[in-house]
Amino acid sequence: MLDKNALRAEIVRNGMTQKELASMLGISEKTFIRRMKIGVFGTDEVEIMISVLKLQDPQSIFFAKSVTLEVT
Repeated sequence: MLDKNALRAEIVRNGMTQKELASMLGISEKTFIRRMKIGVFGTDEVEIMISVLKLQDPQSIFFAKSVTLEVT
């Protein structure tokens, strides 16, 4: 499961917006938000995020053992 809060934190920590990251992935911001919501990104997209965000422990974000609680 995707740890959405951890991914958002890494985006902010790198001084980026979701829109900027989406652009680097070659997708629209709307598509990025939808994929965040369902917690599914392609392997190519994950590799780009690992590189761009300089993730030291990508497994804890992309293969989280517990689901992030979201209030809808």
